[in-house]
Amino acid sequence: MGVVIESSVWEPSSSVYIFIFLSCFLSLSLLPYYLSKHAPTKSPSFSDHPTSSSPSLRFQRHFLLVYSLASVLEGLWSVYGELELVYYGISKEEMVSFFCIGFGAALFVGSFLGLLSDIIGQKKMCLVFCILHLIVGIWKRSTSGPSFWVANVLLFLATSIFSFSFETWAVVEHDKQGHRQDSLNETFWLMTFFESASWIGSQVIGNWLVGTNNLEKGIASPSTAAILLAIVGIICISRDYNGTPQTMTIKDYRVSFYACILGDRRIWLLACSQACIHFSILVFWILWAPTLVADGREVYLGLIYPCLLGARMLGSSMFPWLISASLRTEDCLVYAFIVQGLLLSIIAYDYQEIGVLVTQFSLFHVCTGLILPSLARLRTMYVPNELRGGMMSLSLAPANAAILFILMQRGYYRTIENATMIAFAAIGLFMAAGCMHVLKRWGKQPYQNWHKL
Repeated sequence: MGVVIESSVWEPSSSVYIFIFLSCFLSLSLLPYYLSKHAPTKSPSFSDHPTSSSPSLRFQRHFLLVYSLASVLEGLWSVYGELELVYYGISKEEMVSFFCIGFGAALFVGSFLGLLSDIIGQKKMCLVFCILHLIVGIWKRSTSGPSFWVANVLLFLATSIFSFSFETWAVVEHDKQGHRQDSLNETFWLMTFFESASWIGSQVIGNWLVGTNNLEKGIASPSTAAILLAIVGIICISRDYNGTPQTMTIKDYRVSFYACILGDRRIWLLACSQACIHFSILVFWILWAPTLVADGREVYLGLIYPCLLGARMLGSSMFPWLISASLRTEDCLVYAFIVQGLLLSIIAYDYQEIGVLVTQFSLFHVCTGLILPSLARLRTMYVPNELRGGMMSLSLAPANAAILFILMQRGYYRTIENATMIAFAAIGLFMAAGCMHVLKRWGKQPYQNWHKL
């Protein structure tokens, strides 16, 4: 008589999705009431702008539409990219090589694209982002066995551009049109909110296009979708495009960058914090799936992915509450970084059940959703707009270098383990908390935008 061994696959309860959705909805719907009751003298909430700010609203809606399209493009490749590599018979060793080459391109080329965007204009660099995705989509559709080396490099460069160009474009346009600071703060957290929602949408689109019944015909469908989305993005960005006049020469830019960026210790602290959070996020997305399926555990990763992004949306919706409560941004960041560091420390050195791990992953992303717009707000306070892209792209160089190093050590030499990589990310987050504590002591008093000093 045979013995039947039943295996269960873990999946999150449907109540988790309902809880995240209701939490985001309540956070957004109760904020206007909170502002009107507790802070009547402050600027109106995001749902109650005066008529004079209609140009700000028009630009914000247009920008968020373009940014959402760009986020879907980014998420589309990340969702089904590994499936595509497996379909074409790419081994794990080759995948490691692809990652190393991609991060190498982001380090040695992408780090300087921000400097270029400050000189030629942020809107042009956003066009370059869409053009790169268009080239990759056409490349994969037109070749039977696409060269993943070329596509991989272009996608990593596009990701580098995505990390700084759209935020810089939004800041420059807000400043050019003379909009209030609260409108810009609102744009920051809406960017994180819409980006997370777009990544969930890209998962839905990717799963629908690839399909499960006819993988051979559906594997190229996301490339077609990327081509169409890239074309729409190019049209939206190019609409009413009058070009960006060059405000300074390369020599003047270099002098200003050395004086205002490299010569300011506060901006070094901001750059270090940005590098640390970027490094920890990269480590998380590389290792979250192997951590969940350790020891042969079976998990529906596709159902956990939207939970994490939903938690990120929830964290971003907390940002306007903290701003309205007049809490100092550096204090919020210190606590958020410490919580993230503690979560990764526990994950690195303590074996846990899947449900506990998913809860910790979700809390990590709640903090991420709060941290990203907070750092963007601090950059607006300390970094000149005409130097912002260069500062942001260079601040990511240490994180890309660290990821490249640990990937080579883990993938080729097997000298470090996954837990060690997560521990490094936790140490980086504690360092970021220390940077924010020091920045608070060195920061501007009272809180003001650098333009108004």
